[in-house]
Amino acid sequence: MSLVWTLIAGFLYAEIALVLLLVLPVASPYKWNRLFKSKFLSMLGQQAHLYFFLIMGLLVIFLLEAIREMRKYSNYEQSGEVHLNVEMQHSMKLFRAQRNFYISGFAIFLVLVIRRLVSLVSAQANLLAQSEASMKQAQSATAAARSLMEDKKTEKAKEAGEDTTLIELNKLRERVQELTGDLNREKKDKEAVKSQAESLNREYDRLTEEFSKLQKKITIGGAGNKDD
Repeated sequence: MSLVWTLIAGFLYAEIALVLLLVLPVASPYKWNRLFKSKFLSMLGQQAHLYFFLIMGLLVIFLLEAIREMRKYSNYEQSGEVHLNVEMQHSMKLFRAQRNFYISGFAIFLVLVIRRLVSLVSAQANLLAQSEASMKQAQSATAAARSLMEDKKTEKAKEAGEDTTLIELNKLRERVQELTGDLNREKKDKEAVKSQAESLNREYDRLTEEFSKLQKKITIGGAGNKDD
């Protein structure tokens, strides 16, 4: 095998290994997408179309060359006078042409497969990233809704607490008013008792004065009777 076809065969083996890595569950699509978006591959990706068409052009040229060799040695007419060594060389060249045809054909096929697999893996990774972003947004929205519900519950609890506080304050005000009324009534009763006591004292003083006056009159009357 010549050096060129050795390189093409090595390229084919590398393609087979890459296809197996992409197909087998070696890494997740997210990791593959991170690898594809790395700095080195992103720099290569800027000219990926140029590299793709260059490789495809070279492989097509070698494929056409292999087809030409196959047709050349397939149309060879054998004669009875041809030496066995010449016939074996001809068969060897035909085998090499067929081998080169399969190598170049499978290399072209795998280039197309790899390109499609890379696009599918990238699309799947983007879908996974979008789904993760949607899940995060949904979780954040759910958390926000829960916080709003909790805030509403706390507000309702505060309002209920305020209502109970107002009710208790109203009850306390009513109780204070009742106690104030009782105190006012007691003050009025005390004032009434005090006024009655004062009137009794005045009446007592008046009666005491009258009694003293009567006693004086009686004393004066008894003295007059003695003089007579």
